[in-house]
Amino acid sequence: MNHSTILDKLLEKMSEFPGAVVAFSGGVDSAVVLATALQALGASQVIAFTADSPSLSRKELAACRLFAQKLGVRHEVVCTHELDIEGYRKNDGDRCYFCKGDLYRQMSTLNQVQSGYVMLNGANADDLGDWRPGMRAASEAGARSPLLECGINKEGVRDLARHLNLDVWDKPSSPCLASRIPYHTPVEQKALAQIEAAEEFLKAEGFMDVRVRHYGTTARVEVPPHQVALLLNAEFHACMTDLFGLLGFQNVEIDTEGLVSGKMNRALRNKAASLELSHASV
Repeated sequence: MNHSTILDKLLEKMSEFPGAVVAFSGGVDSAVVLATALQALGASQVIAFTADSPSLSRKELAACRLFAQKLGVRHEVVCTHELDIEGYRKNDGDRCYFCKGDLYRQMSTLNQVQSGYVMLNGANADDLGDWRPGMRAASEAGARSPLLECGINKEGVRDLARHLNLDVWDKPSSPCLASRIPYHTPVEQKALAQIEAAEEFLKAEGFMDVRVRHYGTTARVEVPPHQVALLLNAEFHACMTDLFGLLGFQNVEIDTEGLVSGKMNRALRNKAASLELSHASV
């Protein structure tokens, strides 16, 4: 299926909605949803909605504002308070459910949603293959996933973004900062701030696709496999360790496997597999 066919299918889906409020995180998925909703419905019928919280870096928030401004779409930035939600803070595997639930509750208060506008998110077909409790929250809230409904996967989303000349088409995935904290470790604002500062340092040094996993006083750094050797360079590693020390990390580890999006979810899958095995042996 070529770009035009996929785009036509998505625009046809968008045209079914009387209006749209798009959960806009600044990533390529939600950017494509926002841009195509705008194309199908017009600027007067579309709102970009961004949740501002400690789990969203200041740089990402600024990028959201700039992108919406370039598109010429109304942009609502609303402070959310996930850290006030016990289920979110506990981080027991369904953190995203509480986060997205709060997001959709905030979106639903808009007069336009109450008058019939549809809440849209950027979930794509590839999201079906991972642990995504946020999708349950979307379903409960009545939010729609046009990319997923049209069967468009991540590669297709990037192709569409490039076809639409969106400058985020090659932007690395950047899940919320809380995704760097291991499950069953409480999410705290201090940890989120440490992660943000550590990742911004590495991005300034040219590591644009990076995760700093937070293990208390230890930071575990993930970059793409071809960049791991750069982190292990003695001079750079010493500089990074010093900077991270100022942030409160006593130890810095380099993940030699390299960056794997959703790596924290392995622990949940392993736990589920162990439970299935134990049940089968009873």
